[in-house]
Amino acid sequence: MTSYAHKNPLRRILAARRVWARILAAALAILAWRGVDRPPAPLVVPGPPQTVLTRNPKLGLHTRLTDEVEPWKIKRSLQMVREMGAPWIVEYFPWAYYEPEKGRFDWAHADLVVDHAVAQGLTVIARLGFVPVWARPKETTFTYLDADGYDDFADYAAAFVEHFRGRVAYVVIWNEPNLAAEWGNRPPDPQAYTALLKAAYARIKAVAPEVTVLAPALAPTLAPPGNPWAMEDLAFLQAMYDAGAAPYSDALAAHTYGWGFPADDPPAPDKVNFRRVELVRALMEANGDGGKAVYITETGWNDHPRWTKAVKPAQRIAYSVEAARMALEDWPWCRALVFWVLRFPRPQLTYQDAFTFVTSDFVAKPVYRAMQEAYAGR
Repeated sequence: MTSYAHKNPLRRILAARRVWARILAAALAILAWRGVDRPPAPLVVPGPPQTVLTRNPKLGLHTRLTDEVEPWKIKRSLQMVREMGAPWIVEYFPWAYYEPEKGRFDWAHADLVVDHAVAQGLTVIARLGFVPVWARPKETTFTYLDADGYDDFADYAAAFVEHFRGRVAYVVIWNEPNLAAEWGNRPPDPQAYTALLKAAYARIKAVAPEVTVLAPALAPTLAPPGNPWAMEDLAFLQAMYDAGAAPYSDALAAHTYGWGFPADDPPAPDKVNFRRVELVRALMEANGDGGKAVYITETGWNDHPRWTKAVKPAQRIAYSVEAARMALEDWPWCRALVFWVLRFPRPQLTYQDAFTFVTSDFVAKPVYRAMQEAYAGR
């Protein structure tokens, strides 16, 4: 006997759909019971701990992963730092990104970067800055912070080191405050910066006394006295010492670019070159601060064909290799020499691209290969 459903195609289709719906519901119930309703595990994981094989333990790269959103690119970037033989990285952790509202922290992206860096065997120097909207007056830039906000920044710095305790042991307080652009488009103020440093140092040490707090790297500049846009770096540092800054840092960060000069070009007060950092070091010693180390958190040469401060690609390679040798062999007070910059998440389409060691799509440049050949391995 033939069923009515067999004679009626529509009834047959509906019956089949009911059967498949019951099967699907049962399968989903089983999966939920087994915990598959939880978020999926990340597809890109840090992996087993790695070790940096290097002949230069001071070598590093500024990674600039702040705006890199794809986990595999973060991991690959840090792998390439390790593979070049560089044990150090400097990474930027913007205050506004991680504390969008007072007291509400979101460390997800920062954790991603730090966990991958640690897995690659890298030591992280964290630069802190970038003021959130809630911590500054309206219509001011993200580098603007007045005295009323120093405690808010200090709270962020303390929260950062507490969260990353055991993973990040070095922090830099601010960046190039001797430039107006980095000080809220106001004339640089070494006394005000010293007050900010003092506030941050006290809060950091209260929660993580083992963390090394670095006074800021200043922009190497020959700005004349009274210039509203910049203050000469040596004058700014001396003014910091005069304001009582010495007790509120454990070391000094420094920026020292070569511009058009070879790595071994002698330093001079009226010249910006790689060895200008020796003048910074002499000033530290003159102020009784010679017991502290210097961490060079930005350095390098640019080989853009049309930038006035650039050098030729072969010169960039030779100067970079020699600079790393000098830091290793000639500067016992230097703990790290970190080159600007590994790569950018996307091309900048400016001369900045000619500072990179690796393209945005992970093609190693000749300068990367030369540094790898000189310093990777044991």
